[in-house]
Amino acid sequence: MRVLVVEDERLLADTLAEGLRRLSMAVDVVYDGDAALERVHVHSYDVVVLDRDLPKVHGDDVCRSLISAGGEAKVLMLTAAGDVTDRVAGLRLGADDYLTKPFAFDELVARVQALARRARPALPPVLERSGVVLDLPRHQASREGRHLALSPKEFAVLEVLMRAEGAVVSAEDLLEKAWDEHTDPFTNAVRVAVMTLRRKLGDPPVIDTLPGAGYRLS
Repeated sequence: MRVLVVEDERLLADTLAEGLRRLSMAVDVVYDGDAALERVHVHSYDVVVLDRDLPKVHGDDVCRSLISAGGEAKVLMLTAAGDVTDRVAGLRLGADDYLTKPFAFDELVARVQALARRARPALPPVLERSGVVLDLPRHQASREGRHLALSPKEFAVLEVLMRAEGAVVSAEDLLEKAWDEHTDPFTNAVRVAVMTLRRKLGDPPVIDTLPGAGYRLS
């Protein structure tokens, strides 16, 4: 899952991003509305966590732009105003959900995950293929009943491969979906993550490498 956090309170923004990354989400962060509009035209996001009161370009205008562009990203709007009229106004702009500050991080995570499921073709919260089970809500993985101690990036790579349902996923697609924008496009991070994931999954191997094409979960 790829998420954009748009929040002008830098400490809050960075804290949210770090917490979401621990849950294997690829997270980009910007601190004003102008930068948000720039990012959404460069990357495809599943969810945009959008503060309503932003400098440069107001969060309402960012939301309107996202909706008018017709993208698939779902918008979770954040605001310090808890009045029902403010919540209704945000939803009428096209936001998919609304969260009032202060909020519990676990609630934000649950709302982001729910929106991400709506942004994609419907899939069960527990994915199974080739004896591998990926429990997304609990952030747990196993193979033939054996628990897999995966890093956040290994978990994210496995999720992308399992969602592909046997189709080939290129290294570029893995970078786009499992890493944030600061990753060097020429890095060997994908190859290393796949290599360690293969080792943890054990024998017989279930991840195929197709030279020049990418990777596939057999």
